Amino acid sequence: MVTTPLTPVLAPVYLETAPSDTFRRILAALQDLAGDLATWLDPIPVAAAAASPADAIVVPDFSGKVYGELAEFQALAGRPILLTTSEHGTVFMWDWEGRDWLRRRGVDTLAPNNLEEFHDLLRALAVKRTLPQATMLAYWDDLGAGMQPDIFKRFFWWEDECSTLLRERLGVTVVKRSFRELVRRAGAIGHQRVEDELARVEASGLPVAGALARQARVDALRLKLALADELDEAPGQVIAAGINCLNESATAVTTPCLAWNQLFEERGLIWGCESDLTSMITEYLVHRCLDVPVMMSNLYPFVSGQAALDHERIPYFPAVTGNPDNYILAAHCGFFGLVPRPMASRWELRPPVLAIVDRNANAIDADMATGDITLVKIASTMDALAVTPAQLVRFEQYANSDCLNGGVLRVPDGPAFVEHLPSHHYVIAGGALSRRLDLAARVLDLGTYTI
Repeated sequence: MVTTPLTPVLAPVYLETAPSDTFRRILAALQDLAGDLATWLDPIPVAAAAASPADAIVVPDFSGKVYGELAEFQALAGRPILLTTSEHGTVFMWDWEGRDWLRRRGVDTLAPNNLEEFHDLLRALAVKRTLPQATMLAYWDDLGAGMQPDIFKRFFWWEDECSTLLRERLGVTVVKRSFRELVRRAGAIGHQRVEDELARVEASGLPVAGALARQARVDALRLKLALADELDEAPGQVIAAGINCLNESATAVTTPCLAWNQLFEERGLIWGCESDLTSMITEYLVHRCLDVPVMMSNLYPFVSGQAALDHERIPYFPAVTGNPDNYILAAHCGFFGLVPRPMASRWELRPPVLAIVDRNANAIDADMATGDITLVKIASTMDALAVTPAQLVRFEQYANSDCLNGGVLRVPDGPAFVEHLPSHHYVIAGGALSRRLDLAARVLDLGTYTI
């Protein structure tokens, strides 16, 4: 079952002997601004907050009483404390002193500077509440034994340690399933059900390149229906799913590209190309906390030189302005990467490009909006997010290559980025998000570091 994150429960606390008029006025405004993003308990004194079952504490009126209530705030250690003391869901300037007083004495608080950040905090609290009940489905059988084993045997996301850390640090459970069994299930789906699904999807105006044969569309949707059935039967909340689709491409005559797009559009399911667990959890955290477009792609930094060019079968990197060492080509499976249609500025389903997949497979050719982006990936320790402000400059096309449409990215310091990045698989998120990611990460007990 795929569901949206659970709604967080908030406890509004007052510092006076009883709620003041200011407290009641600000609380009413906050409840209106939060809408359906939160459930509110009745107000309680700060001395009672440690015993509250709430996911977070909210302080609508941060009076000078705080200076006499250090012990009460220290008792809230480990619980997010939101200082939202204005009718705008933000902290008032004159509350900075009290906030710093608490900080210097070991009490951390979260103080949004605008309404967007207030909503980010509420969404992050929802994610934190959801993760311990969440699962990610990983479909694979013979890891590293299929196509390009010299490449695929290197990846951490297949290691038991990766799944263990996801459970220990974030609470999410990885459920491993057979790709072969999924394909068998897809093959057993009745002809009419698949035809009805094809008619429904095509009636929605899905852009499909004419070169993608009808049978390819049928097989793609057959796989999608099998995945949908498994999601319906799965216990708990499935937040993401992935298939070892390239390394084990001989298992199926199709690829899951269209399936992932449809399941995101219809159910909000986060996907993972090549069943990359670390990309899946990063996409989930960023998208669900900040409600921004996300996608994953391979990174080919210009400083990587010929090794990157060889892999994409391209003769040279794109011409750029300024220091080329600060540029990266982003490409995956022949195009920019799997961008769901709601997140794309241009989108089309096409025949495959890579030689290691069946000619009957499918791939997504899509763009995201150019401009500010943020490159982000969870560290292998699952305790921090690597964050890099960047720009998506333009898109570049190479005929007769494995990069028919790639994104040209610019980062502040290319060599430093390459030195510290956690993976070749990276999540590209739309917008300048460093501050927002830092706030959300603190709710989730994650660190952030800039590279």
